[in-house]
Amino acid sequence: MARITLISPESATAEVKEIYEKALRGKPGNAQKALAHRPEMLKNFLTFYASVGRSLDRKLYELIYLRVSLINGCHYCTQHHVASSKRVGLTADDWSALQVGDYSRYGEKERAALTYVDKLTRTPHDITDGDFAPLSQHFSEPEIVDIHLLTGLANLTNRFTDPLGLELEFTEEKI
Repeated sequence: MARITLISPESATAEVKEIYEKALRGKPGNAQKALAHRPEMLKNFLTFYASVGRSLDRKLYELIYLRVSLINGCHYCTQHHVASSKRVGLTADDWSALQVGDYSRYGEKERAALTYVDKLTRTPHDITDGDFAPLSQHFSEPEIVDIHLLTGLANLTNRFTDPLGLELEFTEEKI
């Protein structure tokens, strides 16, 4: 159960209702309903969220978001990205592999990103030139910036959703 009141469309201010209708097609999730306590933040967050990771292949985007959420044990974000990962062809085998940190099923480029993201999430201050080198071999600088921002975004949402007790809006998928 949520630890704060979630702002429903019926109880939202006119400003929040407009954001719900225009940006979320009238279907805000629980994370957006929590963010609605800060309408300016909700509006800016939705824009920011939509812009992060755009230089990356969508499958890699989902791999990264899922891996970070699994490392952090974030149920809400993991479930949301399990659902969206199906649209890019990820399967239960992918989710299981990501859960245990087994990247052997992926190509060299994906393995480089996932290995780096793992360290960036767990021990960011321990990143070395040796850790960074594989990224430079496979990704452009704009893509490297997106990998960092996406990892940070996933860590942010992981620290917002589960700790606030946000519940899923749909049936859970077993991993």
